Amino acid sequence: MQMRWRAFSSEISVQANKTIVMRTVCAAALLALLAPAAHAQSGTTVNLNTIQVDASKQADQSADTDGYVAKRSTAATKTNTPWIETPQSVSTVTGDQMRDQNPATFAETVRYSAGVKGETFGSDYRNDWFLLRGFTSQNEAIFLDGMQLFYTSYASWKLHPYALDRIDVLLGPSASLYSGGSPGGVINATSKKPPMTPQHEIEVGVNNYGNRYVGFDIGGPLAIAADHGKFYYRLTGWAQAGDTQVDYTKNEVYFINPALTWKPNLDTTVTLLASVMRTNANGLNFLPYEGTVTAAPYGRIATSTFTGEPSNDKYRRDQQMVGYQFETALSDSVTFRQNARYAHVKVFGSQVYGAGYATTAAAANLARANYWDSPNANLVNLDNQLEYKFNTGPLSHTALAGADLKYYTIDDYGVFAGATPINLINPVYTSTPLASGAPFQDYHLTQRTGGVYGQDQIKLGRVMVTLGGRYDSVRTENDNHIGADQNRTDGRFSGRAAISYLLPGGVAPYLVYSTSYNPVIGTNSVTKELLEPETGRQFEAGVKVEPTWFNGHFSAAYFDLARRNVLTTDPSNPQLSTQTGAVKSRGWEFEAVSTPLPGLKLKAAYTIYDMATTEDLNPANIGKMPTGVPEQFGSVWADYTLQSGTLAGFGFGGGVRYVGASWADTANAMPVPDYTLVDATVHYEIRGWRAAINVTNLFDKIYVASCSSPTACYYGDRMRTTASLAYRW
Repeated sequence: MQMRWRAFSSEISVQANKTIVMRTVCAAALLALLAPAAHAQSGTTVNLNTIQVDASKQADQSADTDGYVAKRSTAATKTNTPWIETPQSVSTVTGDQMRDQNPATFAETVRYSAGVKGETFGSDYRNDWFLLRGFTSQNEAIFLDGMQLFYTSYASWKLHPYALDRIDVLLGPSASLYSGGSPGGVINATSKKPPMTPQHEIEVGVNNYGNRYVGFDIGGPLAIAADHGKFYYRLTGWAQAGDTQVDYTKNEVYFINPALTWKPNLDTTVTLLASVMRTNANGLNFLPYEGTVTAAPYGRIATSTFTGEPSNDKYRRDQQMVGYQFETALSDSVTFRQNARYAHVKVFGSQVYGAGYATTAAAANLARANYWDSPNANLVNLDNQLEYKFNTGPLSHTALAGADLKYYTIDDYGVFAGATPINLINPVYTSTPLASGAPFQDYHLTQRTGGVYGQDQIKLGRVMVTLGGRYDSVRTENDNHIGADQNRTDGRFSGRAAISYLLPGGVAPYLVYSTSYNPVIGTNSVTKELLEPETGRQFEAGVKVEPTWFNGHFSAAYFDLARRNVLTTDPSNPQLSTQTGAVKSRGWEFEAVSTPLPGLKLKAAYTIYDMATTEDLNPANIGKMPTGVPEQFGSVWADYTLQSGTLAGFGFGGGVRYVGASWADTANAMPVPDYTLVDATVHYEIRGWRAAINVTNLFDKIYVASCSSPTACYYGDRMRTTASLAYRW
């Protein structure tokens, strides 16, 4: 381990020394750190004990929210930009919305947002799955505090809603600022950071499956009497254990997140963030189409049926993260930021899973396979930004220059084997050891990415133009222990050009053209070479409305998005993939969010699109919709809390979610029906106490969330009732 760490450190050092841009940025960082000393030497004396937090400087985007309404965002531009001036679709899930809805997983937080569909595989607590504008995006689209949580194989990362302050979903290609993102967009989660004033909270809860939790969130200023600035802390923790709707399936989550902020002066902030997390769950049922979507001769499979083996099935993830965020104002118009994070994840997953009927559906015997995998991954991100505000004649500019590095390495070893069938009517479980035999994968893979980017947000009266570009250089090396070693180097330019016009009354139509670039890890089954990067391009036209007299905003957008070098199934071997595919997605998105009255919070969203495969090795797939992608989905949510009277503090709310039909096969001959679900909540707050009951799927509707193939369908959540009690002081 020590030798690997030294090699890892050496590789990073070599990369940095070879990058001229990084030298320049590091010099700027050094200048920023020396700036306070330079001020002192020039004759200015600062008593750091008397520093008070300047809200206008310290307030981040999370402070500009009211209920469910986020008035500003950094997701689309990496600068603190008003929502109406952001020329791209952005959907935000605020802390208030998460508190009201009490989502159990990160994927559940976006249930009421436009353009993004979580819970792709139904009720699965191992991972968080997402579709962005119809494209599978969980591997590359999830970012935490502006830095990517990339993963491949099964070495996924886990985020929990209780650890987050807000979530911004940026829709459409965003590679001009973010390296390796999905063409469908970026999901950026913001960590809870130390508050400027004391806050303390403890919360306990339990649901109808006996899954219980306790969480705590405390923080505020630290009383340190010394001339070295102001310190603030935050400590967030969570412990959860218990069962789920499927027999022999658990959901356990444990994490502790410490954070510390140091303000040495009015212009500089340093925040240290760390996280240690463990999750335990079980594999997802892979159920046949006949017996879930349609009735089999024996009827339908019960949603509680477990098709694995209790002695074999397990999924454990251990992840650790540590990093920092540094920001300093070099002058009134120049700001430097540097964000960095090291993350490590180790996963062990073993599962006996379904592979279709062993003979006929009438016999109800499910064929199964035995599989285990143990990936171990490290991820380092370093992002440097220099923001400069200036004027050239009548034009005002907010310019951004940046350089970032990403280093990813993974060791992966996995084995497949056969397993005995199980009867779906009367399952009998037997002791089943881990799969044995030759591994199907055994490698050590390294990917290094370096990028430089620039952006200029230009204003001329009511006209706003955003121009941005980025160049990425990617080196992938695969030390393959069961085959030939491979490597490849790629480079690509990505860009964005947008224009919007701010009409009187808070109406802003906009146009934007953007491209994406995503390095893909894997091997082409036809050429036996490492996969080429995916690319995308999009045209988007929309309008944003944010009346000055109304606390809320509305948006509508039309998009035309194409994705190339998409992985497709090898017709000669369904277990392998090749890369000759292309998919096009066109559609509309609508979202409205408002807090029109004190205590009343509203959100509504609707998405409809037409996706089609335009290139594929199998000509029969051309013009067809990909599997598991609903053609439309929409939602409405409202929450109201009484503001006065004897019942002041009592609140209630609810929502309706509609998910349209999808397909279980690439030929689009096996439809998966649409479904409508109702959620509800009731809560009461008094003297720091908050009691709440949240119900998901109020009428306990049984439905199939999606199918990725005729032998792999997934039930969605049954009714889940969670009772919680929190105390704040």
